[in-house]
Amino acid sequence: MKRKFPVLIAVLIILLLSDVVVSALILREYNRNVSLISLISAAALVILFLSVVIYYSRKSLRHISKMNEHLENSTAAYMNSLPAPIAVVDENGLFIWHNQTFGEKIAFGNDVFGLDVREYVNFDIDSISSDGFAFCSINGSFYRIYEEKYTKNDISLRVLYFHDETDYFLLKKAADETHPTVLIINIDNYDEIMQNAKQSDKARTSVETEQLLENFMADSNGVLKKINDNTFYAVLEDKHINEIINEKFKILDEARNIKIGERTCLTMSIGVGQGAASLAESERFARQCLDMALGRGGDQAVVKTDSGYRFFGGVSKGVEKKSRAKTRIIANTLQDIIMGCDKVYIMGHRFGDLDSIGSAAGLAGAVRLLGKNVFIVADLKKNLAVHLVDLIKRETNENFFISPTEAAGDIGEKDLLIVVDTHNKDFIESTELYNKAKTVVVIDHHRKNVNFIDNAVIFHHEPYASSASEMVTELVQYFRFDGDAQLPSVYADALLAGITLDTKNFVMRTGVRTFEAAAFLKKIGADTVNVKLLFSNSIDSYRRKTQIVASAKIHNHCAIAAADFRSDDIRLVAPQAADELLGITDVSASFVLYRTGDTINISARSMGAMNVQVVMEHLGGGGHQTMAAVQLENISMNDAMKMLTNAIDETTGP
Repeated sequence: MKRKFPVLIAVLIILLLSDVVVSALILREYNRNVSLISLISAAALVILFLSVVIYYSRKSLRHISKMNEHLENSTAAYMNSLPAPIAVVDENGLFIWHNQTFGEKIAFGNDVFGLDVREYVNFDIDSISSDGFAFCSINGSFYRIYEEKYTKNDISLRVLYFHDETDYFLLKKAADETHPTVLIINIDNYDEIMQNAKQSDKARTSVETEQLLENFMADSNGVLKKINDNTFYAVLEDKHINEIINEKFKILDEARNIKIGERTCLTMSIGVGQGAASLAESERFARQCLDMALGRGGDQAVVKTDSGYRFFGGVSKGVEKKSRAKTRIIANTLQDIIMGCDKVYIMGHRFGDLDSIGSAAGLAGAVRLLGKNVFIVADLKKNLAVHLVDLIKRETNENFFISPTEAAGDIGEKDLLIVVDTHNKDFIESTELYNKAKTVVVIDHHRKNVNFIDNAVIFHHEPYASSASEMVTELVQYFRFDGDAQLPSVYADALLAGITLDTKNFVMRTGVRTFEAAAFLKKIGADTVNVKLLFSNSIDSYRRKTQIVASAKIHNHCAIAAADFRSDDIRLVAPQAADELLGITDVSASFVLYRTGDTINISARSMGAMNVQVVMEHLGGGGHQTMAAVQLENISMNDAMKMLTNAIDETTGP
């Protein structure tokens, strides 16, 4: 404790000394001895005066100190007797005092004086100032921490009160773990798989499937109910759901071990309605997740989260549906909508390719035969199907193509917008046009993305289809044209070009219906030579493609190449290079990186052995199992390469 003399006493002493010194100096001129005696007397007087002052000051301070010590002891005794842990830290967060309860329950008898509270107790002390409290967990107990600040004489102290809420947390944890969640389990395309199977195979498959699901439920206290041959409902507690999630839904792998016939394996799709406030809401969430799983090709589980969806599985190809009943119904409904509108706008994705422009052109030709004004919305300056656009302009008298700006300014309330070859709001040619459209139809084959168009009156989505052009070809076959009207051959060429592109010349993702669609287009006049010419490149483009292929490196069975140059046709050359890289032995997927402006683009391809959509989604992109892409903003090529290799390792394993 610092001792301070009163200001008044200090002033009196200074005045007294000054007076004595001046008097002694004056007397010195007359008599040195008298002056010396005067100074000695004055000094003795000052010493005596100071002694008296210090004596009484000490006595007063001692009395105050005893009173203060008594009060402090009383406060400390009271705080020590409190059942709640209390600690006092300085402005730097160092322990300077704690009560007995803190020492027993939190310090466990250890000497914590002088230690940093942030190192000893795991919580953010700075967050208390903004939130008013903080939480910490110590040896299985949970505490809510409150704070009071004291500042006096430039000394700041922080008193921390630890409120034990272990019982509350344990009760909440038990409630959360026992919260019921609905699962909807669907056998993918059960009817298509079983329709040609033997009766013995059907019976065996049914028994094995139900045994698999019973084993799936065996370790839980949930219930399982069979709704029909291919749909099951299950209700499980959240603690068991979390265990299933941690195991990454291994039931999906076990289901693929059930064989129907010699080559066909069983696959499942699962929708999980976790995080709902009620069973009804959980069932609704589960249906949404199941729709998302089926829209992505099936053979996967989808869990709804606060920020979107989590996906598990999805390594098998979608099973093609042989029935066209759905296509016929959609075609009739779409024609009725077209006939009831004033104008039709058809829009694909940005940087339209042969499938996007080809499907739009084929559908536009059909709409024109129905007698409606139709426009294809495309930015022809940023387009990968220039040869096809030129062919359509040359072979027809129709002025179909319109810029996104013009379309957004002209569209009216009674007009129809048809989106082809994409269902993602982020990839469409014009967001402004989409926002202005009152009636929207979607026709797409890509696996369902989280940010899908959710206000479409018709959402025709078939992830097993080879291309949007195949889907449009099937639809126009059911349109009711006047008389003997037939789709002109130039539109057949456009649709066949789109199918050829996405199937890699009828090698990838082709089914029976793909060849049936191609046969129909050939029947109405499609010319395979004209289609082949649409894929031709200049000698310079070919050189650039081979340059990219030559720079490729192999990582975890993936061919990765980076284009270290810029060119006007890089968006066309890079995907072609990715296709070429798939021809390398022991390569499951290929990735080509190239720069456009401040964006690093990655074009991904596979032959089906690896799901490149999952890899691209890990980086924020998307696409299909065998064809996907992503755009990375404001990043260097080296950083993009590191992100890609990490994504490959995390999604496929080292």
